[in-house]
Amino acid sequence: MTRTPSKPLVLVALLAASFVINLDTTLVNVALPTLIRELGTSTAQLQWVVDAYNLVFAALLLTSGSLSDRFGRKGMLLAGLLVFGVASFAGGYADTPAELITARAVMGLGAAMTFPATLSLLIGVFTSRKERALSIGLWGATAGMAIVLGPIAGGFLLKHYSWSSIFYALGPVSLAVIVLVAVFVPRSQNPLPHRLDFLGLVLSGGFMGLLVYTIIEAPDRGWASPASLAGFAGAVLLLVAFIAGERRAEEPMLDVRLFKDMRFSAASASVTIAFFTLFGFIFLMTQFFQLVRTYSPVSTGVHLLPVAVSVAVGSTLGTRLAVRAGTKAVVTAGLALQAVFYFWVAGDISPTLGYGVIAVQMVVYGLGMGLTSAPATESIMGAVAADQGGVGSAVNDSTRLLGGTLGVAVIGSVYASLYGARLDTALPALPPALTDLAHQSVGAAFGVSGQLAADGRPAVADAVRQAATGAFDHGLSVGCVVAGVVAVAGALLAAVFLPAQPPQQPGPAHLPAESADTTSDRKDPVS
Repeated sequence: MTRTPSKPLVLVALLAASFVINLDTTLVNVALPTLIRELGTSTAQLQWVVDAYNLVFAALLLTSGSLSDRFGRKGMLLAGLLVFGVASFAGGYADTPAELITARAVMGLGAAMTFPATLSLLIGVFTSRKERALSIGLWGATAGMAIVLGPIAGGFLLKHYSWSSIFYALGPVSLAVIVLVAVFVPRSQNPLPHRLDFLGLVLSGGFMGLLVYTIIEAPDRGWASPASLAGFAGAVLLLVAFIAGERRAEEPMLDVRLFKDMRFSAASASVTIAFFTLFGFIFLMTQFFQLVRTYSPVSTGVHLLPVAVSVAVGSTLGTRLAVRAGTKAVVTAGLALQAVFYFWVAGDISPTLGYGVIAVQMVVYGLGMGLTSAPATESIMGAVAADQGGVGSAVNDSTRLLGGTLGVAVIGSVYASLYGARLDTALPALPPALTDLAHQSVGAAFGVSGQLAADGRPAVADAVRQAATGAFDHGLSVGCVVAGVVAVAGALLAAVFLPAQPPQQPGPAHLPAESADTTSDRKDPVS
């Protein structure tokens, strides 16, 4: 007997699963300084605590999405949450950096299994465009809330418990979400099961893994170094092989013809650019708050709440506006707001800038982010056939992860190079060891200043602090300009290429027809 699912409870369960995965990144990042002190983690090992998760997550997204379409999305979601929760709990028991890095890699596997299934299950239950738009808007809102609540929760746990508590906490939280999903989320049944596309699975994983690894390593190796160029070239070759293989496959894991549809490809580019700016924002503003304004991790999270609230508002409002005014107008406006934010910040950021102004700036950015990512995601998922919902969701998730990784790498490289160059001209004469230390980061430079002050050299200490602050402001301002230019380019791309509304008549065989209001465009029965 068919059971009609309670849609609000389905929504809560799937949003909770998405929230846990989004929460992980910033929650764990808060513990990084503590890991240096208590686990003896080197800088390189610390980087891999973060990057092992991101690398596995990126490499296996398309594979997991394809497998969920083939074997069942609910089962994949439950298995992913279990892997993620167990690996996180095990990470809390780690005694060495290697053990923790291994746990983080397994957590990345769990995240890759979980995240695409949340979105594909949503669109299987919420089938009319209005319902789908609202559910995707709320799905997008969870990302903004999780990113900001991570430092608050992580800072609280670090203040009262050990670093292990951050990893322990994700275990029972994942278990609670597993119960919600098991009880309230229905199974999805595809009308035509696909054979596994093994070549596509291997090539897609190799392409994403190599590309993300190369981007992660490029700031240290150099973007034009032989290793970086070889990595990018290898990724291009794997992508070409993947496209060629998918075009020849009888049952491809991803119908590459989808990229001819601007609802899919232009929206994917918009999501990539939005997350490029989002992770660039997080990279810059967390340093500004914690290092320059000397806020604690908890306080930093609290001061970032305007972004979380405005992303949530923008996401839920943006998808509803897209149904009425068109996706093109809403996404273009969202990217334009992000550009306004970055140019505004570049023009007036300073250590003494009032928080009221900063809060207004963050509201502008958050609204822009919400108006961009959620409607673009709705456009992507509306262009994908029902039996490829998992892969479509994985493509959307891959654009988010790729954009975020690029944002941190590119904006971080711009900031670091300009910070070092400005410091070279402004720093007073110091012993070589202290000069090298000041060049590592603005936080290290402030530490040098404090050391000099304690040694009875207040004038030199003040000069070092002023030089580091000026260098930081310079690097941050130019980094904001770079992000702003990228956002402008994205707005122009969306304005030119992104369709305003989905077609009202049935399109090619791989594109489902859909109405603007209540007609279902899915053939994915729920039982």
